[in-house]
Amino acid sequence: MDLLDWYRGRLTSRRLAVLVKHMPRDSAIAQELHGDGAEWKVGDYLLAAAVDHLAAANWMFASVNTDEDSDPPEPPVPVPRPGDGDGPAEPSVEDSPPPGGPSRAELMHFFS
Repeated sequence: MDLLDWYRGRLTSRRLAVLVKHMPRDSAIAQELHGDGAEWKVGDYLLAAAVDHLAAANWMFASVNTDEDSDPPEPPVPVPRPGDGDGPAEPSVEDSPPPGGPSRAELMHFFS
């Protein structure tokens, strides 16, 4: 397709808009508009969510089953997603459990 066809009148503006809107995810325009998010499909986001939930479940299990004298395990770091920033995710205040969260005894009571 020649984009000069739009200038020459052989291609309508509506048809051009439809063609641009439905370009494949790996096209240059999709990369420019959506960044790394253009490469991620729904399955990739679901897999990242499953990994995050599994890490949280393992963290809860380890928290409940550690000795009271030892330090609690570090909270899991979520899988980095497009748009989260450059490079791997760093643990932040939002990632750590809230200060008023459940105690070790409350977790043990809940899971027993």
